[in-house]
Amino acid sequence: MQDVSSLVAQAREGRPRAVARLISLVEGASPQLREVMAALAPLSGNAYVVGLTGSPGVGKSTSTSALVSAYRRQGRRVGVLAVDPSSPFSGGALLGDRVRMSEHASDPGVYIRSMATRGHLGGLAWAAPQAIRVLDAAGCDVILVETVGVGQSEVEIASQADTSVVLLAPGMGDGIQAAKAGILEIGDVYVVNKADRDGADATARELNHMLGLGEARGPGDWRPPIVKTVAARGEGVDEVVEALEKHRAWMEEHGVLVERRRARAAREVETIAVTALRERIGDLHGDRRLGALAERIVSGDLDPYRAADELVAGLTEG
Repeated sequence: MQDVSSLVAQAREGRPRAVARLISLVEGASPQLREVMAALAPLSGNAYVVGLTGSPGVGKSTSTSALVSAYRRQGRRVGVLAVDPSSPFSGGALLGDRVRMSEHASDPGVYIRSMATRGHLGGLAWAAPQAIRVLDAAGCDVILVETVGVGQSEVEIASQADTSVVLLAPGMGDGIQAAKAGILEIGDVYVVNKADRDGADATARELNHMLGLGEARGPGDWRPPIVKTVAARGEGVDEVVEALEKHRAWMEEHGVLVERRRARAAREVETIAVTALRERIGDLHGDRRLGALAERIVSGDLDPYRAADELVAGLTEG
């Protein structure tokens, strides 16, 4: 058993090994997870969480690395949660992001962690919310969450980040993607990366046009900016940071930041509660209560919805 209070104290001092152990407890759904979360609760809530998402190949890892450099020039501590696809053999992360961000490996002001999706849909790992809390409590000023390459329907990052950045690149079908519902509706900031390629201006124009056709915005509403970058050379990255800071200031002024964080906490509680219920239901296989309900359904004495209501009532009372 780990000494949780000691690990938390060491994480607050910026010791990467302690941070790694805490996140490992989260990923492994350790029996000490409740103790860890209780210890971290009063220490978190200060970091600015930025989510980066987009289709595979748009340069998410390169852009994340460039943003780390920009924030470090400002003297901020940065945490990176890079969610990689799971290996079909080991179930672990493929660690591609760690390789691409190796230039920051020796910087004590940067903590980079790769997490495997382990089959979780939405572009994030199931343990991402708790891992974000660990990095927050460890004193990170900014947490960059880079998702697996996603499609239109996998937009979970919008529910986990304070600000969502959607990356596109010319020549990857983004003109068509811009017209579709899904991933291009969640962005607070849009980045057209690889802007030195042909078609970058056209991609930005079409994106701007599609945003203009979207939901109506009032005079004080946030209009997502479109920033062109060449992340591999660091071009345009400072403009992205500026756009992020403007969005954060706008959210604070209009109470949106607090509301987003409340909604995020509510979803986290709901997920934990549903998971606990699912585990209890899973324990019922072979249980006489479930068998009796199934028998009544087969005989026509009970419908499945009423049976489920009775089952849930029994679980919650028990």
